[in-house]
Amino acid sequence: MGRRKRRGLDIDGLLLVDKPQGMTSFSLTEQVRRALNANKAGHTGTLDPMATGLMVICLGQGTKLVHGLTGQDKAYSATVRLGAETDSYDAEGEITATASAEQVAAIGEAEVAAALAPLRGTIEQRPPIYSAIKVDGQRLHARARAGEVVEVPTRVVTVHHLEMTGARHPDYDLEVACSKGTYIRSIAHDLGQALTVGGHLVALRRTVVGPWSVEAATPLDAIREVPEAAMAKLITLAEATAHLPTIDLTGARFDDVTHGRPISTPELAPGPARALDAEGRLRALLEVGEDQIGRISRGFVVSEASAS
Repeated sequence: MGRRKRRGLDIDGLLLVDKPQGMTSFSLTEQVRRALNANKAGHTGTLDPMATGLMVICLGQGTKLVHGLTGQDKAYSATVRLGAETDSYDAEGEITATASAEQVAAIGEAEVAAALAPLRGTIEQRPPIYSAIKVDGQRLHARARAGEVVEVPTRVVTVHHLEMTGARHPDYDLEVACSKGTYIRSIAHDLGQALTVGGHLVALRRTVVGPWSVEAATPLDAIREVPEAAMAKLITLAEATAHLPTIDLTGARFDDVTHGRPISTPELAPGPARALDAEGRLRALLEVGEDQIGRISRGFVVSEASAS
């Protein structure tokens, strides 16, 4: 007879983690889950193994928030190296084209600054072929590694802020704030293309996700060493959804929501909302319709170990 799988603790909340270089997002999430002995964990957006910085790890019932939080804006510090293109648009790929030393030396800070201008705002961007985007139901990176020739579709993204913050020719440091789905690797590649010398990403650090900064994040090693200290930094489910319009559950509305029934919400405009109980704990995410009825999209159960 097989050994019974251990379930883990019912830990509900979000934890800000500073991802180290050389680790996949999946591996980081699993290591955080194990360090805290949590029953479930997920994250709100991947980082490539080469990248470091902020990852928002959702624990327990916090995983019900993943879908809603993945659309948040993000910010990065990045370094682009001019003079060579790679198939992955970063330093982990194979070099596919190079420019001469003389061509690269002719590029100055003024030229780089001018080439950044068209990459700002709402733009059409072509993601790298080595990415997790699905085309015809398959990941692009899997099809590329299988040797397939795939036309990578463009996507509309918004680059809110893109500025050069340092220059150590041929490396240029950038600060980027952008919408969901923006590939910083593609910005590096497109910058190199615009300058006609090629370019690729050699360093990336995510500094902001939504309202959260990497300055508040805990390194993975610290979580492993003192998990109790990491637990003290959990963001509650109520705190994580503070940006949503709120319904306070009293009387019959509390009974309706805890039993999964829709409620009348005349005080709210149509769109997503949340419902809190008398103790300020998150009990449901709602979708308010034009008929001013709030229908439950996600329900939450309060447990003793819950961070909410």
